Amino acid sequence: MIQCKKRMKVNDDMEKRTWNQFTIKNGNKSLVLETIIKHSPISRADIANNTGLNKGTVSSQVIELLQEELIYERGPGQSSGGRRPVMLHFNQKAGYSIGIDIGVNYILGILTDLEGNICGESSLPLHNLEFANIINQLLGIIDSLVAAAPPSRYGIVGIGIGVPGSVSKCGQILLAPNLGWKEFDLKSLLEEKYDCPIIIENEANAGAYGEKTFGSGRNESDIVYISVGVGIGVGLILNDQLYRGTNGFAGEMGHMTIEVNGTTCRCGNEGCWELYASEQALKSYSQQLNISSELDELDKIIELAEEGCETAIAAFQTLGEYLGTGIINIINSFNPKQVIIGNRIAKAKKWIEQPLRSKTTNNSLWFQQNDLEIDFSKLTTHSTALGVSAFVFEGFLKSNIPTSVPVNN
Repeated sequence: MIQCKKRMKVNDDMEKRTWNQFTIKNGNKSLVLETIIKHSPISRADIANNTGLNKGTVSSQVIELLQEELIYERGPGQSSGGRRPVMLHFNQKAGYSIGIDIGVNYILGILTDLEGNICGESSLPLHNLEFANIINQLLGIIDSLVAAAPPSRYGIVGIGIGVPGSVSKCGQILLAPNLGWKEFDLKSLLEEKYDCPIIIENEANAGAYGEKTFGSGRNESDIVYISVGVGIGVGLILNDQLYRGTNGFAGEMGHMTIEVNGTTCRCGNEGCWELYASEQALKSYSQQLNISSELDELDKIIELAEEGCETAIAAFQTLGEYLGTGIINIINSFNPKQVIIGNRIAKAKKWIEQPLRSKTTNNSLWFQQNDLEIDFSKLTTHSTALGVSAFVFEGFLKSNIPTSVPVNN
């Protein structure tokens, strides 16, 4: 009996040692890959210098990464006195990621490589918000992007979906009032059709991450991203980390009250910010323009404003003032370094920026924050799609170098 216990302890020790070796090995590989991605092109010697790993460890990990086609060799590079080194490059075309932004009046999908470069795009307007129609349109866009992906070692490494509503940490859509969705498991529905990882995220959270990774927020650690479409969503990057809150749905500031006893919102509250500072508000401010429902209202009002239409310009100015009212609350609550306004309304910057800035300058505490920046997104409508695409390919690269994940058509 005692001998049996000793054998079990030996086996446990061997298993623990094997597990630790596996963990260290994969940690080293991830570190080497991360260094190549960040500094490509780079030599083996420079990887060792940057990471502190010995040359033998770097060499063995590089061999594996070359076999897995996540990196490739090209060179030689410049010599520092000896033989000219062979340079290592990240193979961003080893796989592709799909990022989808489901808006209330559009669906946008992009295909990116493993660095976020857009390789394909598909979009369409949404006029019919019936559940079956949205899902059919969504699947159609995904299928078209899958078909557009070039041949690669890992194929489609995952699909990310940004939705305008509350999303739990496990990816379940809790409430998307502007789509009429409640407690909907979109992730499981897509996993039945596509044999690859599926990520569901709030569209403003994804937009914030898109801006942090590719857009106006790359150099800041505390960012508030405000997505203004038919509704308003807010994504928070605090201390360089996406802040989701306890249950995963922080940032629903489009539904904070800015008008006591105001209009009733679809969420059940009254006087919500998005009722006064979004595309649906713009529609009410410009009713006398009688724009055909067959046209994109935002684009048409922008066109009229460009032509000098006073009603169109006044509508944007009113929206800008209400947008500033909500931003005051956000500035005073979070003291961010940067506020980024994105999504479709960013196209109207010319008319909403001045009233927005006047409102925030005169009514908030940000006079004590001389370094605060209020910017409009340069990514405009692509922040969310790029953000969820980044979640997907970064997850792929941070995992223990996964095998190929084919997609079923």
